[in-house]
Amino acid sequence: MTASLSSKTPESLDTLYRGVSEIFPDQPDSNDANENLAQRLAQTNRPLRVKLGIDPTGADIHLGHSIPVRKLRSFQDAGHTAILIIGDFTARIGDPTGKSEVRRQLTQEEVAENAKSYLDQVRPILDFQTPGRLEIRYNSEWLSKLDLGKILELLSTMTVGQMLAKEGFALRYEKENPIYLHEFLYPLMQGYDSVAVEADVELGGTDQKFNLAVGRDLQRHFGQTPQFGLLMPILLGTDGKQKMSKSLGNYVGLSEDPLTMYSKLEKTPDDLLQDYFNLLTDLPLEQLPENPRDRQKLLALNIVTQYHGKEAAEQTQKAAIAISQARTRTHAQETGVGISHGQTDVQAQGEVIPAKEFSLAKVQFPAKLFYILSTSKLCPSSSEARRQMQGGGVKLDGDRISDINLAFDSPQDLYGKVLQVGKNKFVRLVP
Repeated sequence: MTASLSSKTPESLDTLYRGVSEIFPDQPDSNDANENLAQRLAQTNRPLRVKLGIDPTGADIHLGHSIPVRKLRSFQDAGHTAILIIGDFTARIGDPTGKSEVRRQLTQEEVAENAKSYLDQVRPILDFQTPGRLEIRYNSEWLSKLDLGKILELLSTMTVGQMLAKEGFALRYEKENPIYLHEFLYPLMQGYDSVAVEADVELGGTDQKFNLAVGRDLQRHFGQTPQFGLLMPILLGTDGKQKMSKSLGNYVGLSEDPLTMYSKLEKTPDDLLQDYFNLLTDLPLEQLPENPRDRQKLLALNIVTQYHGKEAAEQTQKAAIAISQARTRTHAQETGVGISHGQTDVQAQGEVIPAKEFSLAKVQFPAKLFYILSTSKLCPSSSEARRQMQGGGVKLDGDRISDINLAFDSPQDLYGKVLQVGKNKFVRLVP
């Protein structure tokens, strides 16, 4: 997933360059601070201003979104100033990148609520404490004040042909899907953010190269030194097939509880582990365990520690082991092989919770999960079970279940699994 950069990268920049797909411009043999980021870092006698813009178009952030935020923290730790731009103005347009149709325009109230949620979720990543290390800016501060003359000036810096070279626009034009004029303003407004904050470096995903390049062009137009673009990979989701996305269900959310986060990460496909360690942790890659199962557990423990703390992560790992052992014991009881006796409780978030057993013999199959929830007394009624599922409060073996129509043809599909409602209500499903 991650591309290798020039072998001439100085060792002192290894942390800043870790996981980076592309830096542009990138002339590693040049001593020109406008062509070689290493020279810009070495020759500038002040902290660089490193920009990352995030549009609060939704309430939740997942691990894929965290990658450029983590890189922003790396620049903070190297002594530079992170400029986190909350795109409260551009979010009302919505980034057309990768979209086959126009985005719904959000209200100011929706954007404000989402922005607060975003800041809460990135707080464990960024240094909010050290003076001079972080500026949080809202681009409505300057974009809302642009008059028609300034907007015309911005529009005059690009041609329609250049705009249509942007992948999303090109595809929509080819398919004769509508492209609205206000969408052309998005890359210009995002680029103008770089002018407003006088960015030296801008971070983004590999799908943001066009927008970052517009920022360079506008800085040059307004007499500023153009920024460097630093592109990070797009993270594949836990399915190992498509990019991480909440809508695809292959995501790990930053605000998810420790057990859900751990349960998803400990199932990371083997071929994704190296990229996940590289992009989502600071662990030395040469010191990782050889055994893939040990790598999975280490990855899950490290990431849960980042967002929930060491104690919660360790307790969550114990809970996950207890759940796994419970499944093993149930399987042993079914087969008569390897039966052993030991702890049957689930430990989660500092509390020991009895793992009560519920016999699926009480359920007539095929059966919908909401019926099992009510029959097991985890929910007082089927309607409450459906409400809990729709609200994201139901998990099966740590995986959140929201489909109220989910049904199982046979009880064998559920033997040994732990069904959970809320944080403290568990049952282990047995024959």
